[in-house]
Amino acid sequence: MGYIKKIVENKIPGIYVLSLKIGSNLIQDMENSFFMNVNDQVREVCSQLAKDPRLKGGYNAMGFSQGGQFLRAVAQRCPSPPMLNLISVGGQHQGVYGLPRCPGESSHICDWIRKTLDLGAYTQAVQEHLVQAEYWHDPLKEEDYRKNSIFLADINQERGINETYKKNLMALKKFVMVKFLNDTMVDPPISEWFGFYKSGQAKETIPLKETSLYIEDRLGLQEMDKAGKLVFLGVKGDHLHFSEEWFYTTILPFLQ
Repeated sequence: MGYIKKIVENKIPGIYVLSLKIGSNLIQDMENSFFMNVNDQVREVCSQLAKDPRLKGGYNAMGFSQGGQFLRAVAQRCPSPPMLNLISVGGQHQGVYGLPRCPGESSHICDWIRKTLDLGAYTQAVQEHLVQAEYWHDPLKEEDYRKNSIFLADINQERGINETYKKNLMALKKFVMVKFLNDTMVDPPISEWFGFYKSGQAKETIPLKETSLYIEDRLGLQEMDKAGKLVFLGVKGDHLHFSEEWFYTTILPFLQ
């Protein structure tokens, strides 16, 4: 994120860039990305944004990988200061059903996460203490997911309609979703464009427009789409692999 902050500042002179950190140092920030309840993370970010006087007039938000859906939760839950544009780079908005290449330098942690998710992703203890479980979406256990997911099922309106969530998300000028066309980390990759597996199996996927979320417009995405607020971008490469040139020409315009 330090690298991204630097190139944005270099290309847009005078811009103020806040790189969010959850914890007092980089090690805590990394550990919290695996083990801190996402709802607590969102509250912490909302607090940081509200306390920053340079953001009071509104800001553009850019989230990478799981940061994409976490910042969407910020948009839905914390409208002050207002988020103007949301750029999700590889975010998994319908969740994941698998971690084929778990991010992180410790294969031991990744192996442990996989085993934990397989054993009980929707148990209370796992939901509250393992970040990846909070956006684990099992298409074979949709009822368990809707009932027990403490984060994703809530922000995706799976248990009922929170009109405030819908109103706040629809206030965005643009909701940009970047999908990596050769992604081997996110399962299924179409989650990066808000699609997912067709319910009851884990082979066939459906795009956003065929999901009940869109058809019933529970989150306002259909209305946003018709208004030209949804932007779907594809980039060749594996998860979070992109060139500086692509970033400059495709993403920076949304920040200016």
